[in-house]
Amino acid sequence: MPRTRLDLEQQERQFLAPYAQFSGGTRGRTFSEPPPVWRTQYQRDRDRVIHSRAFRRLEYKTQVFLNGTGDHLRTRLTHTIEVAAIARNLSSALKLNTDLAETIALAHDLGHPPFGHKGETVLNELMRGHGGFEHNHHSLRLVEELEQKYPGFQGLNLSWEVLEGLAKHQTAFDRPGVKKGFLAKNPSLEAQIANLADEITYYSHDLDDGLDSELLSEKELSRHVRVWDQAARRVKKEHGALPDECRRYFTIRTIIDQQISDVVVNSERLIQASGVQSADDVRRFAKPLIQYSPERRKLNVELRRYLYKNLYFNPVVNEPHIRAKQLMKDLFAYYLKHPGEIANSSPQRTRRVSRHRAVCDYIAGMTDRYAIQEHRRIFGNTLKFG
Repeated sequence: MPRTRLDLEQQERQFLAPYAQFSGGTRGRTFSEPPPVWRTQYQRDRDRVIHSRAFRRLEYKTQVFLNGTGDHLRTRLTHTIEVAAIARNLSSALKLNTDLAETIALAHDLGHPPFGHKGETVLNELMRGHGGFEHNHHSLRLVEELEQKYPGFQGLNLSWEVLEGLAKHQTAFDRPGVKKGFLAKNPSLEAQIANLADEITYYSHDLDDGLDSELLSEKELSRHVRVWDQAARRVKKEHGALPDECRRYFTIRTIIDQQISDVVVNSERLIQASGVQSADDVRRFAKPLIQYSPERRKLNVELRRYLYKNLYFNPVVNEPHIRAKQLMKDLFAYYLKHPGEIANSSPQRTRRVSRHRAVCDYIAGMTDRYAIQEHRRIFGNTLKFG
């Protein structure tokens, strides 16, 4: 007999920890729908995220380096896929709901505008006095309203637990604050895992992209970053001299393994000490339970500071983003004066919000390359992007 949703829910109750978020215990969706037959509720959510237009656009949005500047450099999409993979590994090791953790990870960056965090900063400045802009909150707007795929409702109508994970997504880089409707002290353990999976991923792939672009060097990393030095020494001890590409790749792989092992061991200790017995106990607990050890957290702070100084603020990375900020300001001013060009894309949507918000939504949905094409169409080739 085929395996049904009820069978899958029974397997969750049998194999997951009592404090996991069971799909059969979901608080439901904003709009009532018949339950899926062959998938759990969170598997349905995962599929809806993957099939969304916002998810596909991530392929052409900046992660660190401007999209299109290197075939092997990460985009917002490849970053998202890597976050989802690590989230599944962490949740599986801790006997949590892998489908929920993966879904939150896949959706966590849907609201990113073109040109990464620089694009987010300029949109927030342009929206001062009009509600501001923050990509985590915009991710929620996308899945609750802006995606238009279903006849009975706006958005993707995702489960409450996925929306909770997006509303409370935060890392060392992201502190979006609390959104109305998600007032518990903490989200589910699966959502907490998506938060740390995001950090683990960008620590590792930013190192990789920095080395690939030759803005970082292994020699300087070994001198100044203990996370790198410890992993590099271990690789050399266990495998001897390796070709450059293999050595670099395996050192980064070792860093990821060390990060994951640290989170699993430390989080299991915290969970058992907390005494939580349900997902709602987790939400009521005073602090997050998915955490690095104090020692690992210190090492990661050191790594983050080094990346800011030597990669994120490097002129090779930063100068194209300065031009991108001007591009977005130009487009924003143009569309405010020509709202009909936005209304042509979605007339019903633009009537529901202010002109500033409609312009912000339109630009936030652009990919890097489309924003550049639009600027050239309107203003000519006044800004050089290669």
